[in-house]
Amino acid sequence: MGGEERWCVVTGGRGFAARHLVGMLIKSLDFTVRVADLGPTVDLEPAEESGLLGDALRDGRAEYVSTDLRNKAQVLKACEGAEVVFHMAAPNSSINNYQLHHSVNVGGTKNVIDACIEQKVKILIYTSSPSVVFDGVHGILNGDESLPYPPKHNDHYSATKAEGEALVIKANGVNGLRTCCIRPSSIFGPGDKLLVPSLVDAARAGKSKFIIGDGNNVYDFTYVENVAHAHICAERALSSGGAVAEKASGQAYFITNMETIKFWEFMSRILEGLGYERPKIKIPAFIMMPIAHIVEWTYKLLGPYGMKVPQLTPSRIRLLSCSRSFNCSKAKDRLAYTPIVTLEEGLKRTVESYPHLRAEQRSKREGPSKASMYLGSGRVADTLLWKDRKQTVITLIVLMAIYFNFVASGSTVITALAKILLAVSVFLFIHGNLPGKLLGYNVDKLSQSHFELSEEQSQRVATSVASSWNGAVNVLKSIAKGKDGFLFVKVVFFLLVLSFLGAFSLKSLFVIGLPVAFLAFFIYEKKEQEIDDMVLDIISWGSKVKLDIVRKLLRSKKTD
Repeated sequence: MGGEERWCVVTGGRGFAARHLVGMLIKSLDFTVRVADLGPTVDLEPAEESGLLGDALRDGRAEYVSTDLRNKAQVLKACEGAEVVFHMAAPNSSINNYQLHHSVNVGGTKNVIDACIEQKVKILIYTSSPSVVFDGVHGILNGDESLPYPPKHNDHYSATKAEGEALVIKANGVNGLRTCCIRPSSIFGPGDKLLVPSLVDAARAGKSKFIIGDGNNVYDFTYVENVAHAHICAERALSSGGAVAEKASGQAYFITNMETIKFWEFMSRILEGLGYERPKIKIPAFIMMPIAHIVEWTYKLLGPYGMKVPQLTPSRIRLLSCSRSFNCSKAKDRLAYTPIVTLEEGLKRTVESYPHLRAEQRSKREGPSKASMYLGSGRVADTLLWKDRKQTVITLIVLMAIYFNFVASGSTVITALAKILLAVSVFLFIHGNLPGKLLGYNVDKLSQSHFELSEEQSQRVATSVASSWNGAVNVLKSIAKGKDGFLFVKVVFFLLVLSFLGAFSLKSLFVIGLPVAFLAFFIYEKKEQEIDDMVLDIISWGSKVKLDIVRKLLRSKKTD
């Protein structure tokens, strides 16, 4: 770190956009780059190993440092001797967990700011998001930086990003530190592991035929190299000194490709480029929203047991159906930013970078069925889909034993629970007294670890419970204000569904629910395409009926 070397740090340096920034910084030869990320070691992909980053790590033009932003000592070490910090680290935005996002986007950002001040870093550039000014309800058309933070954000990611952004702007000028915030809109490009792969998964599952909303909502997308270029422009503006640096620092900037496009046209271009059909069937957002809430609640319950993060969430539905376009005039004026790759060229490069996801590669692709994915692709899926027949049979025997001993007998909840605990206690006592070998068979003893929750599991459960509780409290607060009518309708709908389900006895749920659970998913997996086609036909027919009704109503109004 001595001599004439100028060091910069990229937090979250193994992330999608950050990798492109790291590559651009290495190419510029202006800095020696310190890549800071969570992994204990840098795990390079084959192309990176033989490419620019691999060469830079080997010859000292770059180095990797394992850094958890929540650990201030590690952040201080990462920023030591640095002149510039590009703070790009953030959790996965699709995971709507308040504690996770707050600990990184707010607590971690505080640590980065403190480290910059203590280590006498000259420039801090924070990668924010346009979602900091989005409330999830009202669309934004050609929005500029005068837009305020909304009273309520679309999700925890956006809310905590806004808090982090405010901290960075406030830190401008402290101990000579110059700061600014970059708000890149809807990043896309090669190396993306979320947008294009999820689009292709939807296409292969037959779900890309749907348009959420009316399909006319417009968006500003930003090619990933333009995002990296915007960070470089910001660094040059802030380091230039004089009036330019003074004018550029302490500000937030929207960054886009400056080519607004309809959201669903953009998605269609990617899908068509990879050989899939365009979305055609329009579904109103208000129909999808209750389904998204159910999916999100299911994930909160089953997430700790291996269920994958769902794509269909309430915040995602709002993003898919609203307009979000932004004005880049301020970035152009104060940072000298203009896109270096056009939208057309960016789309072309993006499509070309995913040859393995093309439609003709579908037959070569091996992976879980949709039924398996819906069930979390774990033990639950293996059991209900009869993948592990032994496990399925054992589960059925256990459930039948529970039914005949506790449910059919009319036991109360407390009596049933006492009987189960009694049976478990007797089993454990007998099992514990069995010899190591019985009739020639080894008897595996149960260790205490079978009944203990690890600290990580305990924290995860506690976090999930706290997050659910806080979410419910926020809903109650919103209802108490009497302003969010749509939220009130959703709560009423949920409670009505809950009361309907509650009307069923435990015996009925066993008699009806178990056969449905063990047969419905199994049949769906075997007849997936036929069932999907039938559902599409029903939805298409429903849409036509709805259009006919609307047209008739409009005609009757005109005649009146």
